[in-house]
Amino acid sequence: MKLRILQCLLAAAALLLFAVRTEAKTPAAYWNSDNAISPFRLPPPPAGFTPEYLDLNGDGTPDAIRSVTHKDIPVLWLDDDGNMRPGDLEGDTINDCLLVDRNRDGVYDLIVKWADLDGDGRADLQLVAEYPFKPTDEVWPNGHYMIVLDTDKDDIFNYIDWNTFRLECWQKSGICDFFPDYSGKTAFMKMHASTDKIGDLRFNWENPFLFYDPDKDGLTEMAIRLLDSPPHMKDPRLPNTCDHMQLTGRIDWVSIAVDLDNDNRPGQEFDFDFTLGFQGEGFDYSDQVHPLRNMRGVPEADRFFPDPRFRQLTELVYTDHEHAYDLIFKRGKWSRVNFVFDEDDDCGRWERVEFCDNLDPFKVGRSRGGFDNHSQADPSGDRGEWDMDNSGGGRLYISRFDGRLHLYGAENGIWRIDQNTSFYQGWDRLWQRRDPERFATVRYTDRDGNGFFDCIEYDLDGDHAFETTVDLKALGVDDRCELIDVSGFRYRDYTKLMQRMADNLWRQAQQAVKVAEGYGLNTSWYAKLKQAASLRERYHKGYWLQYYLYRDLEDRFLREQRADLLAQLNKAYFSGDWKSLSKK
Repeated sequence: MKLRILQCLLAAAALLLFAVRTEAKTPAAYWNSDNAISPFRLPPPPAGFTPEYLDLNGDGTPDAIRSVTHKDIPVLWLDDDGNMRPGDLEGDTINDCLLVDRNRDGVYDLIVKWADLDGDGRADLQLVAEYPFKPTDEVWPNGHYMIVLDTDKDDIFNYIDWNTFRLECWQKSGICDFFPDYSGKTAFMKMHASTDKIGDLRFNWENPFLFYDPDKDGLTEMAIRLLDSPPHMKDPRLPNTCDHMQLTGRIDWVSIAVDLDNDNRPGQEFDFDFTLGFQGEGFDYSDQVHPLRNMRGVPEADRFFPDPRFRQLTELVYTDHEHAYDLIFKRGKWSRVNFVFDEDDDCGRWERVEFCDNLDPFKVGRSRGGFDNHSQADPSGDRGEWDMDNSGGGRLYISRFDGRLHLYGAENGIWRIDQNTSFYQGWDRLWQRRDPERFATVRYTDRDGNGFFDCIEYDLDGDHAFETTVDLKALGVDDRCELIDVSGFRYRDYTKLMQRMADNLWRQAQQAVKVAEGYGLNTSWYAKLKQAASLRERYHKGYWLQYYLYRDLEDRFLREQRADLLAQLNKAYFSGDWKSLSKK
């Protein structure tokens, strides 16, 4: 009986094996080689392949594994922590180093190094060095030097497409679930150049890009991007060569991006609402030193590297999470401040709410000299403001004329309206052009130079001419507002600021409805705007509901030839005081 049961079990197992049997591309190929699904790991050598174990320092134990991955690409694993054993097919991703010869020319041109900095048995750092296949005098962007720091201990680092053997640090799932570790509290340093073209490898261009997770939900609520720009980037007239790509140890460009309403979530991992940016002389960060450990393997392995210097690093120099914000405001010397607000709430990546240029408000398209000149700018939907001499010191204010946040000291600003997020820019603008042909525009100007906008111009029909001009001084509206100094802000201060704006706008909108109905307007036309299910909707719909009712009342008073009520309406709307228009 037992024999019969065993025979039945074996037969069932054979049937199951047959049922799940697949036809491999080659008899010994790793299952996920060149499939149309994500290749998250380096494929091991084909079954039956015998790696070569190298004792580089003559101590009788292997220091390296010389092997191949799929497509017969040569790989070399270096043991940098002394735990490699004969029979291993790969090194570890704690302290070891992987070298890949992608074009099989005898030079390892893709290198990945892991390091456990705190000795807890888990990697805290991953360094990727990528080199061009052919020598070139053009430094940027031929190669990569990128370091990811796992400060939130989730073991997520960079992403390499192991089908193509390319660093793909911008790949993502959905709108913005990036494969590299950009979510939570984390950081990276990056330069689009190979290490042999960089002078001091302790420094970097994006040095660093910091991601903050103050509510500890595994998502990013703030991001601070700090750039140490080499001479070539400061002056594009300089040749793109090594001599003009060396780093200075000085941060000269900063952006602070904030998710004001903390509405990020899985599926919408990045939802930054505004950015405050600084440019100028900046600050020296050469005293921001961070020691390294477990970078150095056996010196005899240096010969395998195009440039072994990063293996010899004992420290990195960068501003960290705890000090960056204060250094920006206390040490930085800035000559210009930029402000961008994502009014259509469609920015799924930090850069998308970083770049609006103080150029032509109506020209559309990448590198065409307009508001969205930058390749990563939103073509429509963002509001940009520029303080070209830093007269306002990066301070902000909430205006009376629209209840929104503005940059104090800005000489002018532009809002290119995408009211219904029709030109959803999320990710693909670099590759798939979809720019608006017709859009409404609002321009703001500080005519009297007191740091506050006092002139608002509207082009609502999209003909590239401002048909309406509002002069606050002529209306008797004081443009001065309470200043908001964000230099001492922490994340909770930003969310309180957004709460304050949204609640005020929504309360004013309810007052506007009462006033409009008091003058006989049928406000049910705007039922969609009268329902707000979130903080962001109160902000968005609170503004628009007021604006529609203002214009409808304007239309009625014009028809009735009530110049007195028109004057009261304009002052009430642009001062945010609807009660002053209420019928007695």
